[in-house]
Amino acid sequence: MDGNKTSYESIDHYISTFSLEIQEKLESIRQVIREAAPEATEKISYQMPTFAQHGNVVHFAAFKHHIGFYPAPSGIAEFENDLAPYITGKGTVQFPLNKPIPYELITKIVKFRVAENIAKAERKKSKKK
Repeated sequence: MDGNKTSYESIDHYISTFSLEIQEKLESIRQVIREAAPEATEKISYQMPTFAQHGNVVHFAAFKHHIGFYPAPSGIAEFENDLAPYITGKGTVQFPLNKPIPYELITKIVKFRVAENIAKAERKKSKKK
């Protein structure tokens, strides 16, 4: 790993390293995720803000021209039509900084991912019995 990279201690620390404009967007995304997944815990994973509940739910990160949002491949596939206006990859979507962030869509994706993780955890638990 590059010795010059910052190692973030918390989501607050991560957000504090950006300009005020970007901090506002990141805090808004964080709040939307908190409301959609109130039982999820916050952590830093892969040097990005992450919410976890029975495994990682979503990650997000700021870049020069976009906010990266990482809801896993299933989150991208489930909302493929809604995500059509954005650049997407296998488990990622880019929300351009010069356009409004789609908070309602983020809420839907986070709720989907929480339900998916809970169902997966219940399946694992029932297999152990």
